[in-house]
Formats: sequence, structure tokens, C-alpha cells
Amino acid sequence: MTAGERAGRGAAGGGYRVIIIGSGISGLFVALEARRLGPVLVLTKGSIDDCNTRWAQGGIAAAVGPLDSVESHLKDTIDAGAGLVDEVAARVLCSEAPGRIRDLVEYGVAFDSLGGEVALGREAAHSRARILHAGGDRTGAVIEAALGGDAVRDPAITVLDFTLATRLLVEGGAVVGVEALNLADGTFEEYRAEAVVLATGGAGQLFSYTTNPAVATGDGIALAFRAGAEVADLEFYQFHPTAFRRNGGPPFLISEAVRGEGAVLRNTKGEAFMERYHELRDLAPRDVVARAIVAEMKATGSNRVVLDCTHLREVNLAARFPGIYAFCREQGIDMQREPIPVSPAAHYLMGGVRTDIDGRTTVPGLYACGEAACTGVHGANRLASNSLMETVVFGKRVVERMEAGGGGAAAPTPGVEAISTGGGAPDVAVLQQLMWECAGIERDRAGLQRGLDALAGAPAADSPPGRERYEREQMAVAATLMLTAALARTESRGAHFRRDYPERDDVHWLRRQVFRHAD
Repeated sequence: MTAGERAGRGAAGGGYRVIIIGSGISGLFVALEARRLGPVLVLTKGSIDDCNTRWAQGGIAAAVGPLDSVESHLKDTIDAGAGLVDEVAARVLCSEAPGRIRDLVEYGVAFDSLGGEVALGREAAHSRARILHAGGDRTGAVIEAALGGDAVRDPAITVLDFTLATRLLVEGGAVVGVEALNLADGTFEEYRAEAVVLATGGAGQLFSYTTNPAVATGDGIALAFRAGAEVADLEFYQFHPTAFRRNGGPPFLISEAVRGEGAVLRNTKGEAFMERYHELRDLAPRDVVARAIVAEMKATGSNRVVLDCTHLREVNLAARFPGIYAFCREQGIDMQREPIPVSPAAHYLMGGVRTDIDGRTTVPGLYACGEAACTGVHGANRLASNSLMETVVFGKRVVERMEAGGGGAAAPTPGVEAISTGGGAPDVAVLQQLMWECAGIERDRAGLQRGLDALAGAPAADSPPGRERYEREQMAVAATLMLTAALARTESRGAHFRRDYPERDDVHWLRRQVFRHAD
């Protein structure tokens, strides 16, 4: 349904207990948990299922196996984060993960089983098999369908799709609501609530080659930053090593779980190369694998490597990875008999709107969870499949904080740097190519400065008010913040790699970067 068709379910301009911006797993989970507190409004600029969640293939991580433990999950999370993981937040994630799996089951999510027990897979940098899947490689879509169905049917939850949040309403230093544009008729409306939750997802559309859907334009970061909230860790953007790469073909994600089953990366000469880069070979951390692939592509003069599954005779790939298998067949590839061409693509933002472990931002009344938020749980490099779990663990805590009385805000960061993101908003395709070249897998001072100069000198968006214009403006804000953070961090750490500073520098940079708006 459109926003207009659903408007009758809630009083436009009236008060809500909670307004949620975004309809991925974090937004829908918060909506379902918060409905007992009062009327809930969900605003989403696309359709209700147009989000990153439905494309999540790898699964969701939780220490539920008999040989696993919270401490093991915690250690793997901290190790992957390259020294910058907030251990308090990570302990919350790992210790509360099993309980959130039970919540998802109660909401109707059917996780895959084997022999009557939940089936657990292993992915890169995990020391144990602790990844739960649903529908094989369709975990995100299964979760989205279960939560979305409940949300749409519940009279306590109003869902307005094709409704774009354009501004957070701030009064007396607190967020009290949202200004939104009805994309169907071009009208603006203000919606007020006791609390607003940003669940807008990531910012993959900042780059020309990405696994993210078109809605991932960094909206939550821009909205929060302009409202005075702190943002953090924006230099740490994760590039997934294996996205489908063929001229004319879409950059479809080939899940890390395929390598977890034993698939091997080979260069165009047919050489298995990962043993030259890391002791974990094909299951090394994602940043290591992505840079290794870039090095091999340069060495062979190719724009791709291949992922070889042809030796996996004991794995039914069509059953284990139905979505990937079907996609490859559509592209004329039988992954059981021939390798898949792949290369890295923009995938996941570790940074975002800074929150405490209850999802509170530094502005009263404003919460954030999911990829839009930054609790510090991922540090400089996300551990595979912690992202879906993060949405429900901290989404639950957002609602528990509201139920306990809410109020307050995350403590401000001492000495936080105040910056401006003034400047223009270049055409989206121009911005995407600029970011891929200047802030991609490998960076340096000259490129990052070139990106900042280009954004500062770009003309303002002059198109009529609408989705295209607001996304251009919000993407420009998010891109400026990412470039600024990457330029300032003169070292290489986790997903942030500087060619001109290739070494990790714990003396000067064992710390997070936090910014707020200069105004």
C-alpha cells in the first residue's frame, strides 16, 4: 500500500509513542517490541521490504552450539575489530544473542535444522560454527518476511511506505518528531512522538560498486548529524571480498558462507592464492581477503578472480545456497561445475550514529540501531554475521530503555571535533565514482583530499523536492564525513587501509574518531 492508502491507520500529524525510520530487521523488530508501549509509526522511503535485511545471505551469529560459548564469540568479535571494539558493547551482543534467537523463533522465523538440531555454519574469523541460517542463503529475506507480516497486520503499528524522512524535529535540544515527504503526492507532513528511532541501514550507495540496495544512502547519519548527534568510526567501511563480477552482470553478493563450506579463491591463472596472505587462507578476515584479491587482480591485469566450488562434491550447493545457485544459473554458470567470477564491493559500514548500549544517541529523544548506529561493537572490522544479531540485540535494548522510563541521552564525547559538511551535492553517479576512487579499498592522502575538494566545490542540488534531491544531499553529508575521518586517520587498521600509512599505529590511533556538527 502507499502512504496515502495507509494514512487512515494513524492520525497524520498526531502523536505516537515511537516513530521508527526504516523497515529492515532493526526497524521492524523495534516496532513489534514497542507496540505494547503505545502507537508506533514506521516510515520507509521505499516499500516495506526494500532494505538491506532481505539481501542478507550469510546468517546470524549466536553461541548456541554445545561446543561454543559467549566468551569464544566475544574473543572472535574483539580479535576481528583490530583493537577498537568496545568490549562492553561486544559482551552485550554476545551474551544476549541466544535470547534474541529465541525471540525471532517466537516471531515465526524458522531456522534451518539438521537431524532435529539447529544447523550451524562457520564463516571467516569465527573459531566455532555458530552461524544460523534460514532458507539456506535467504536468511535476511526469511526474517524480513516474518517480522514484516506481523507489523503490517498489527493495528498498533502504522506503516507509511514511500514516505521519506527529510528532517528531525528538534525543540529545546531534544528530538520530538519527524518531517516527512509523501513521495506519492509531494506533500510534507510532521509526525510527533515521545521517541524517534533511526533504523535506516547503511550507506553502500556512496560507492559505484556495491552489494547494497538503492535505499542505502546514509540517510540516518545525515539526519542525526544535522540534528546535533555525534557520529563515529565512519572511516571504517567494509568491502565484501566476493561480489559477482562480470561485465553487464549485477554485483550480486556471493556469501562468505560459500567459502565456509570449502570454496577456494583462485586468480585468473588458476592459482589458489590466499595462503600467501593469511594463515586462515580463504577464511581470513574480510579486509585481508579483499586486499588480497585487489593485489591478485593488479598482478594479473584482471578485474576479477574466481571462487571455485567445483571440488565440493559432498555439498549440495543448490540446497545449501538456493539463492546464489539460482542467480548463477541465471547468469549461465553452474557453480558445481565452473568457478564464479568475483571481486570486492562496498558492503557494510562499521561506523554510524554514536549510541550507548541502550541505543540512545547524544540527543535526547533520538535512538538508533542496526547499521545506522555505532555502538563500537564492530570496531574497525565487523565479524561476519554479527550485523543481523546487532539489530535485534540493541533493538531490544532500545525498547527496554523506553519501557523503563527512557529519557536522557548518551554521554557526549569529551573533546569531540565539531565539523561542517557545507558544500554541494554532486550527481549521484559522479559521487559514487568519486568515492570508489578516493575512499575505496585502498586510500591515500591525495585521493581523500581530492574527494573532499570535489564535494566542497560541487553545485547544490537544484532538482525539485523529492527522493532524488534529498538522497543527493544526504549522500553528500555522509561522504564528506567518511572522507574527513579517513583523511585524519593516518594509519591502516581493519577495513581502513592507507597506502601512504600501511602500518597500524597503536601509539597515536588506538582510539575512535567522533564528530558532531559545527552548528
